[in-house]
Amino acid sequence: MKTMLKIFVTAALLSAGSTIYAAQYDIKQMTPEVRQALENRRARFNELHALKAQGIVGENNRGYIEFLESGAAAPSLVIAENSDRKVIYQTIAEQNDLQGQLDTIEKVFAQVQRDKAESGDRIQGDDGQWIQK
Repeated sequence: MKTMLKIFVTAALLSAGSTIYAAQYDIKQMTPEVRQALENRRARFNELHALKAQGIVGENNRGYIEFLESGAAAPSLVIAENSDRKVIYQTIAEQNDLQGQLDTIEKVFAQVQRDKAESGDRIQGDDGQWIQK
């Protein structure tokens, strides 16, 4: 049986020229790499959530986790999370004929992560400023 995961993401992005882009991205074929990345992310969710709640890490404006405190614990957790996110983003680019548009995909997912952030989480806006949601 062929497994298919549909990741549906719609977000409006403002570019430098004030053009609004709406994007929809799908994972059309569940590869072993994407399946593993999703399982890894699921397994580390609670630990990452705790780091966010403590203000140690936040969601940056490129779709990745970033340390907000120097000397922060759990660097391997953040590195692994960002690596798995990149696998997913690159797969979406490849499967949707969007090579060369990884930065757009990252920005769309950054907006999704900001929208999903819980009250008190630290998020980075498009302007580079960090705020507490």
